[in-house]
Amino acid sequence: MRNLRRFFSRWQNWLGLLLVLSFALVAILAPLISPADPKSPGPFQRYPGFRITDRAPKSPDLAPPLGTLPGNLNVFHALVWGTRDALLFGLQVSLSTAIFGVLFGAGAAYTGGWINSFLMRIADAFLSFPTIAGIVLVNQLWLSVITNAGGVLYQGEWLTEPDQSARFVIWLIEHIDPLLLTLILFSWMPYARITNIIVTTLKETEFIQAARALGTSPARIIFRHLIPNAISPAFVLAARDVGGMVILQATFTFIGLGGTSIWGTMLVNGRDWVIGPDGGILRYWWVFLPATLTLVLFGIGWNLLGDGLSELFDPRSAQ
Repeated sequence: MRNLRRFFSRWQNWLGLLLVLSFALVAILAPLISPADPKSPGPFQRYPGFRITDRAPKSPDLAPPLGTLPGNLNVFHALVWGTRDALLFGLQVSLSTAIFGVLFGAGAAYTGGWINSFLMRIADAFLSFPTIAGIVLVNQLWLSVITNAGGVLYQGEWLTEPDQSARFVIWLIEHIDPLLLTLILFSWMPYARITNIIVTTLKETEFIQAARALGTSPARIIFRHLIPNAISPAFVLAARDVGGMVILQATFTFIGLGGTSIWGTMLVNGRDWVIGPDGGILRYWWVFLPATLTLVLFGIGWNLLGDGLSELFDPRSAQ
């Protein structure tokens, strides 16, 4: 209770919680806040009165509430539906990496001996591999498989259908975000390492030794006693990773290395208008500022929440 009172006594924790809850509320109420067009569903909705020759973004005065991107795309609609997409992506990556990393680290620590050393060296090998290099590697591998199978994929659409030799890769591309899988593949190691350290210490305690003496199965000891007492740091890492993964997704989308971030795509569509034809940086502010600020606030919210959870779960702060 003392930790909880201290958590709510800090304005930083209130701010982080408020930002996270606000984004969650927008994601849940997206169909009510900005209803989708049945004729043109999707996060990018054209503002009424679009003309094919009209490429200049419209200001909020002409297209309220936040103007349009080049091509008459509604900025507000994309922001709202991008919030749902970002929250789902961040939670999927963070929860998947946390679950796998905790199980991997706890299982290795409980087994001990050379098996633990071998498994943790695997984690170290993944940890030393740069994430961006892993994303490029996976994209190139998948592209090679598709190309060798005679397929041509452009902006999510098949120009030439590949043959059946690449059907597994085709299924992954059509049903699962490749960037999501790659980030999970190269992000579970911190969870495994910190859980491994805690479980290695916990398994030598008296209550674990007593459970072993009573004949409790290893699986029950791991899931009933070890993981519940070692999972607190994983919550903190996962909270911080939600914002970080969404920013990474937007970054890779912006630089063209994969990803389907709506906010990142907004920045791609508006990057030619960051500096307007008259040389004014803020002349077309609505094409980049709303998406940028939303990304920044999303990351700040989850980081502040993670910092608050770190203090909340720290046993020393309860003394």
